[in-house]
Amino acid sequence: MHSDHGNDACLPDPVSVAAVGATRAGRSEAMPLSPQALMLPTSHAEETDEDFTRCYRQQMAPLIRHLMRQGAAPHEAAEAAQAAFAAGYPRWQQIERPSAWLRTVAYRQYLHRPVREEPVADLPDLPGGVCPLTTVELREQEAQVYAALNALPPLQRRVMAWHLDKFETAEISRTLNMTEAAVRQNLCRARARLKQLLLNERDGGGQ
Repeated sequence: MHSDHGNDACLPDPVSVAAVGATRAGRSEAMPLSPQALMLPTSHAEETDEDFTRCYRQQMAPLIRHLMRQGAAPHEAAEAAQAAFAAGYPRWQQIERPSAWLRTVAYRQYLHRPVREEPVADLPDLPGGVCPLTTVELREQEAQVYAALNALPPLQRRVMAWHLDKFETAEISRTLNMTEAAVRQNLCRARARLKQLLLNERDGGGQ
């Protein structure tokens, strides 16, 4: 198994991730977190902390961004991403496609998040005391794109989020349980709507 779809960042070790997930809840363990289509049957698996750590470093920031593209606030996205890694750690060698698995599980965590009036303030820091959210600070232009994504219908927004993470149509189709034709149709409509929204924003229309 290998890590894929991501950029390096310095993040906590895997044992810390698993410990944080355990203290956060019942909710990670109680939810159906293991899409069988993304799992490899195995009888000789050995946990590989090095592989988990490498994937965590590569995937945490992209995973947070993936959820933010689907409407999550930064702290909501970070909590859901952290919970997904915590859920994956005990079964890491069974996960065949970690990028897809993590996005699927993190999105479920986001959908089933408890309602809070204020975001929690105990996200684990990176080495040196730096909050993981600093790795996903948005530039003005990027923030405009995220705002435009939030104006899309939910399915178009979800398909576009996977597309922006460089997943192929066939993998989006398989992971989201859609036909490839439906994926392409939603991408086409999402692109057209995004273009309109961003042009309106540029021209000061705000619609």
